[in-house]
Amino acid sequence: MNTIIVTSQVSVQLLDENAVLTLDELCRACAMPAEFIVELIDEGIVQPRGPTPESWRFSGVHLERTRIALRLQRDLGVNLAGAALALQLLEEMDELRRRLAASALTG
Repeated sequence: MNTIIVTSQVSVQLLDENAVLTLDELCRACAMPAEFIVELIDEGIVQPRGPTPESWRFSGVHLERTRIALRLQRDLGVNLAGAALALQLLEEMDELRRRLAASALTG
């Protein structure tokens, strides 16, 4: 007989693209310190609205980009410059797929 022991609880929160997060909320959602987010900003991976860290606002898209960059860094050992490039290429592929699907519907 197998025994399953739950040692911690996982919290999941789904956000849409229009969600607005503060720096602190983004840090909590990704379980990363603010310094990591600042590095992402420096690399152009996320671009918050607002002039200062206290007023920065991030969207659901920023949250997703942050999580992807974190996974690329953690799981594949990609540095942040590489993560920025990978994200750009992934977005270009998504755009090309959308265009292809749209042309298939109209063609």
